[in-house]
Amino acid sequence: MEATIVPKVQKHYPVLLKEIISVISPQHGGTFIDCTFGQGGYTKKILEFKNTNVIALDRDIESAKIANQLKENFEDRYIFKNIKFSQLNNLKLKNENIRGVIFDLGYSYTQIKDPQKGLSFDAGGKLNMQLGLNSYSAEDAINKLNEKELEKIFKFFGDEKEGKYIARNIIKERLKNKIDTKSLVEIIDKSKRRKNFKVHNATKVFQALRIFVNKEISELIFGLINAAKVLKKDGILAVVTFHSLEDKIVKYFFKSLSEKKSISRYVPVTEQAENLFKLIEKKAIIPSDQEINENLPSRSAKLRYVKKKIDFYDFETDILNQFKKLIEIENFGDKL
Repeated sequence: MEATIVPKVQKHYPVLLKEIISVISPQHGGTFIDCTFGQGGYTKKILEFKNTNVIALDRDIESAKIANQLKENFEDRYIFKNIKFSQLNNLKLKNENIRGVIFDLGYSYTQIKDPQKGLSFDAGGKLNMQLGLNSYSAEDAINKLNEKELEKIFKFFGDEKEGKYIARNIIKERLKNKIDTKSLVEIIDKSKRRKNFKVHNATKVFQALRIFVNKEISELIFGLINAAKVLKKDGILAVVTFHSLEDKIVKYFFKSLSEKKSISRYVPVTEQAENLFKLIEKKAIIPSDQEINENLPSRSAKLRYVKKKIDFYDFETDILNQFKKLIEIENFGDKL
């Protein structure tokens, strides 16, 4: 779930860049965390403002090459870490002046077209889908998980209504041959009874596998929790999502902590009068017509953001319980 989707020309296009900059206000200075560095679009723009510092993260080691080039120009104001954004709490940022944390949950053009990553059903690459720092691949999942587990992955992570038939045919086919990208696409084509000629038949299954392999549900949830912890009072937490499942998680997290009283284990209950967040805009910000015309994949992007109202590190949230079923499905991978 990292870095922005870009058009077919090999050009980095950070989605909703103007809107992000408007929301986080780097002109006032401070330290910002770019949780999905990708090709550095957000980080480069933030560093144009002289009183800023950026801590950039990305699980994809390929991003380190771009990050190292940027380091030459901004050595004293910028660091890059090849870690998952769920590990924000390992950076020891409790005492840092964090004014903004940004997540962009799309994929870059270079990631989608990299045959080694195997993210795309038409890339002709490996059935891999690992974005970095993974424990297993899509090939492992497809060839080792049982029928019910595959069906649940397709249904809950891809909203694939015919996941039952696809899973059943995968099990039948793998008794004869190990399944690769090409054969998986063929199985999906044969299994789909209802054809959608506007969207490739394999789209939903491949989305589901990407989410599963990269544990994108728990990654996002823990990323949000830890981002909320390290932010200082009046700091901004901003997230760009690209599909409904991501948006549902972000929307719930923001809304629940804007409406329910936030509780810190270290502060007396009598002093806990405020919510953790202030929800500035209830509706998501979407790209302009001009941006969509220039970069068609941005049409599915949604930006949501909140401001932190109180300055404490630990708080309670029920988000893990709210999405417990999805995390349980993710955990099928623990036996791979």
